[in-house]
Amino acid sequence: MANHQSAKKRIRQTETRNVHNKYYAKTTRNAVKALRSTTVKEEATALYPKVVAMLDKLAKKNVIHKNKASNLKSSLAKHINSLA
Repeated sequence: MANHQSAKKRIRQTETRNVHNKYYAKTTRNAVKALRSTTVKEEATALYPKVVAMLDKLAKKNVIHKNKASNLKSSLAKHINSLA
């Protein structure tokens, strides 16, 4: 267990950040899943910018790696382009 005040504060901050990051990461994963399951091109095209913004924000805050965000955006764009 932490003995110093700064170590105790660091534990509290880390726990708060973990909860915060987990919430936004899960929300983004659900949005990606919803976009992947969409079969109508117009709906997918409307949803895509929102999902991209979520991914960019997570990458900027280092919740996910920037290359992972790029790979997800690329695969989602391919999915949208494959819809008829």
